[in-house]
Amino acid sequence: VADAVLGEAVRRDPAALGQIEVSVFSDRLWVNGYIATALCGGPDIRAVVRRVGRAIGYVPGNYINVNRYRITSTVCLQRPVPESLAALPHDQCVAVGWAGYDEKTAFLPPEQFAARRLRDALVRACGAGGALEREGPDGKLILCMHEEGGMFRLETVGITLQHRPGTALPQLRARVTSVLQRAYGALQRRDPRWIAPWRAVRVTVNPNGPLVAAGSCGDNGQTGRKLAMDYYGPRVPIGGGALSGKNLRHVDRAAAYAARRAAIRAVLFGAGECRVTVAYLPGRANPVGIECICARPPQDPVAYPTKEEFRFPDFCLPWEPLAVRIARTADGSHFTDPSLPWNRVDGMGGHTSAPKGGLLQ
Repeated sequence: VADAVLGEAVRRDPAALGQIEVSVFSDRLWVNGYIATALCGGPDIRAVVRRVGRAIGYVPGNYINVNRYRITSTVCLQRPVPESLAALPHDQCVAVGWAGYDEKTAFLPPEQFAARRLRDALVRACGAGGALEREGPDGKLILCMHEEGGMFRLETVGITLQHRPGTALPQLRARVTSVLQRAYGALQRRDPRWIAPWRAVRVTVNPNGPLVAAGSCGDNGQTGRKLAMDYYGPRVPIGGGALSGKNLRHVDRAAAYAARRAAIRAVLFGAGECRVTVAYLPGRANPVGIECICARPPQDPVAYPTKEEFRFPDFCLPWEPLAVRIARTADGSHFTDPSLPWNRVDGMGGHTSAPKGGLLQ
């Protein structure tokens, strides 16, 4: 919802900026923050909320129906756009970018990449025509794996999925397991480092029993509450700034994307694994500090990030045309969508083959 509100604001006014927070519990949803725009009015917040809810699957027939939400908006409109918001960072920031492995894991930790692949398969299955049509959309997935000599051994996958009242639990478990098995098979065909046969993987589905009253009736929600999953999973430290709900010129979001780009470049130049940390102070275009930690030295000094590369807002200006579709990343694809410029490897130079032990398509 937060990113969709910003996307609508930018669609109406390409120069619009903003920061949006959303909270939800039971049948109440609260939207707050600000939108700076040259226009006299802002987006229709309630219409955006209902559009997003329908797209997710909170429609009549689901336990959660977005049309029943009581929506409170305290979003403040600023007019015109203050120059200080567009020209310099208006907040302090510590941003972290990480990359490792290779393109077959999208330069992510393999457990994070696999969790997203399995999750995406379940999301598709819950959609129209899918094997789990009208189940969900609320759910969680966790997996356990071991890395052995450059190979990945999946051991456990745990799923909790919302379902319709009339769906029997044994039926749900069988259908979910089938979807996961197909998704894991596709993962193995793409990357033979996943060596465990499916029959050796322990799968649990809804171990607490039926889950009908899910969504905001089962738990409260807040923008940025699952930052580790927006970023790189629990093994990689993160700066702490939320990504969603902030425009592409917000230093938290822009610097995190730029640091990711720099980390991928270092890996392409042979670093094996790289973590880039960058820090900003309000009102200063250049970062006050950059740290680059690599598993091994890149083979070319050009791979190391520089302060000039992170001068604000110069590095994020080419991304502004993406702002109208930035809501797509709210599904967690900030660092998995290869079409986004900070995830792309073309034009970065570096190796044409993976480091030792890696596999590239």
